Amino acid sequence: MKTITFSADDFGLTDAVNEGIERAHREGALQATSLMVGAPAAADAVRIARANPALRVGLHLVVIEGPAVLPPSAIPDLVDAAGQFPSDQLKLGIDYFFCPRIRRQLRAEIHAQFAAFAATGLTLDHANAHKHMHLHPTVGAMMLDVGRAFGLRRVRVPAEPPAVIQRCGTPIGLGDRMLYHWCGLLRRQARLAGVATNDHCFGLAWSGHMTTARVQRLLSNLPEGDSEIYFHPAARRDAVLDRLMPSYEHEAELAALLEAGARTVTMTGSG
Repeated sequence: MKTITFSADDFGLTDAVNEGIERAHREGALQATSLMVGAPAAADAVRIARANPALRVGLHLVVIEGPAVLPPSAIPDLVDAAGQFPSDQLKLGIDYFFCPRIRRQLRAEIHAQFAAFAATGLTLDHANAHKHMHLHPTVGAMMLDVGRAFGLRRVRVPAEPPAVIQRCGTPIGLGDRMLYHWCGLLRRQARLAGVATNDHCFGLAWSGHMTTARVQRLLSNLPEGDSEIYFHPAARRDAVLDRLMPSYEHEAELAALLEAGARTVTMTGSG
């Protein structure tokens, strides 16, 4: 049996992203999205979510390259004076694993982001992390432990089967295979925590470039099981997207979701 969830990340990042997500849900295939609770357009995203109760919303945990919820004075080793997490994934990964002081601040921020989501009154459908930082064993364990206290029942495991991507015409390398196997750690953490996961995830190899043609190829090669296909739709370009994701095809990804909805693909599942 094959089940599919079409989802979108970065809800709340900008008005253009929010507009794209709302259109993709109302007019296209989008079923679920993940909210950045500390992002500039988060309040508008919550308004949109309340106006679209069928849109399932989860937490897009930000612990890299984005805004924190707690003030810098509470987490001085995590963020800069403006409350922004840095982009250096390697250094963050080392700090999160080895430094007890930083881990305490990290846990406090993760708790604050789940609490901020709860304060919206929205039902917590799932959780994942910006740039898949929940694949870090410390972040993943904290997200699951803290999240369960807020009713967390499902997390995204970004396990993209290399063989499927190959069948879709994209070469894969050793790094892709290693990442796929590394996802097993998060899956085991979730299982021990009693939290559900998807079987497969698509959107990594083509991140920011989930065009209509690629989605159609993927749907023709979809494996058995519960798959999540995630996107980064936006209604238009803006200064924030140009700065953070200059190469992403946000409008093309919106078009792909609209096309998928027009094709009336049978979709079930959650995530």
